[in-house]
Amino acid sequence: MIRTDLALEQISADELPEGVTVSSRGKAFDITEIVISDESCRETLGKGKGRYITLEGCSLSRFSDEYEDMAAELADELKKLIPEGEVLVAGLGNRDITPDAIGPRTAEKVLATRHLRDELDCEEADFLSSLRRVSVIAGGVLGQTGIESAELLHAICAEIKPSAVIAADALACSDIKRLGTTIQICDSGISPGSGVSNARKELSYSKLGVPVIAIGVPTVVDMHTIVRSYTDSDISGDMPNMLVTPKDIDRLTERAAQLIAFGINLALHPSLSFEDVRGLF
Repeated sequence: MIRTDLALEQISADELPEGVTVSSRGKAFDITEIVISDESCRETLGKGKGRYITLEGCSLSRFSDEYEDMAAELADELKKLIPEGEVLVAGLGNRDITPDAIGPRTAEKVLATRHLRDELDCEEADFLSSLRRVSVIAGGVLGQTGIESAELLHAICAEIKPSAVIAADALACSDIKRLGTTIQICDSGISPGSGVSNARKELSYSKLGVPVIAIGVPTVVDMHTIVRSYTDSDISGDMPNMLVTPKDIDRLTERAAQLIAFGINLALHPSLSFEDVRGLF
């Protein structure tokens, strides 16, 4: 079984299942959008009904001359999936484990505005009226808190009633060329850890009662999957396995989280410019 969170790696362009369409676009990124129109592909592809948008480019661990264009294009893709109203941004993962820290590091760079109008004076509140109400949470993982992320977010959603949740997380891929070079966005939710066979309770509309937009970058690839892809051979179940991550994972995690946060901030607050958002960091 191929371990991957990327819909792009589970679909062959030559043999598209019924109910699946693929389109391409993009400037700063090569963008592929996969639309699954019903739930019939969940068992065969491991993906349910929804839109899966993959942005592929150069290594995210390096700053590109097109960084502003990349952030703007990412924001434009996010805008297509986010409904109007208040949004909760959730950083999933363990900030103490570098390949799993993209979610928490993204969350700390997202502008939280839900509390500002009540805390500031009228003149400042008028300026803030152009900003969407946004809440941010990075609650850690089950092993740290004893609470599933789905349970925590369900409780928060019941209290603050956002119109949508954006969940940022580290992903797994099966092609090492996509390791640290790819961003996936989808509107079908996410099962944290599913790409490394450690799936937790899913975050989705059916579980939280609001749309869940998932966004992430692959930071690990399964060694058995690498061997299969290069040798086209089966691997014995007794063969030791491991997860492989890039040698510059510290820089990749930090810069990928920053780019995702740029995209989220620009998507949620269209009145802010790139320079405005850069000033937040």
